[in-house]
Amino acid sequence: MDLKSKVAIVTGASSGIGAEFSKMLVENGAEVYGLARSKDKLDRLHKELGHQFHPVSMDITDASALEEWVNNTFDHDHLPDALINNAGVMYSANVDETTMEQWHTMINVNLNGIFYLTRLIVPLMKENENVCHIINISSIAGIMGNPTISGYNASKFGVRGFSEALFKELRYDGIKVTCVFPGSIDTNLFDKIDGVENHPNMMKTTDISKTIKFLLETDDNYLINEITMRPLNPKNPDEEN
Repeated sequence: MDLKSKVAIVTGASSGIGAEFSKMLVENGAEVYGLARSKDKLDRLHKELGHQFHPVSMDITDASALEEWVNNTFDHDHLPDALINNAGVMYSANVDETTMEQWHTMINVNLNGIFYLTRLIVPLMKENENVCHIINISSIAGIMGNPTISGYNASKFGVRGFSEALFKELRYDGIKVTCVFPGSIDTNLFDKIDGVENHPNMMKTTDISKTIKFLLETDDNYLINEITMRPLNPKNPDEEN
């Protein structure tokens, strides 16, 4: 895909890797609809990136609001070429200490939100004459379980299963589907996690955005359906060995 003049949607666009994806896409000539709940952060990003970035204040767990936005934004003459399902949230606690609210929030944001938006975008991509691409951001927690993040594991394992089924379902419609499994990234994802601090050995947001750019720009008949990314040395350099 040549990103110039393409139309992309990015969820969780207001900060972290979502903001970096939006910046990368705009810099390469794409028109970007950035979805997130924080209007203030989106407005600041809009000021930075300019008119090619459209800020959309949206809770992706609100299926009816998403449907209304999609219906009002896209039509036969204005179709999406790329969808990056990136929005996510993580809470950490033993299973017997995980609250119902935390569990449902992770499932709703990390998994249900992907379904709510993807089901609306797929029919539009089927109308598109260009090869389109859906990229679902899972996590290393989507391929390996860890204590105290069972809810996050469950949601991200779900993203992997959804993505694998979707890639087989849509490949003959000219729609690529890729599931991405990043390890630790220097973002605010860990803000709510006790005992986890960001450090210099975490991957940079630009590392991830460069990989997404590569995935999007592959030849039309070339698909990488899964990709795992990790820091070479994941340990905090300030900690004693």
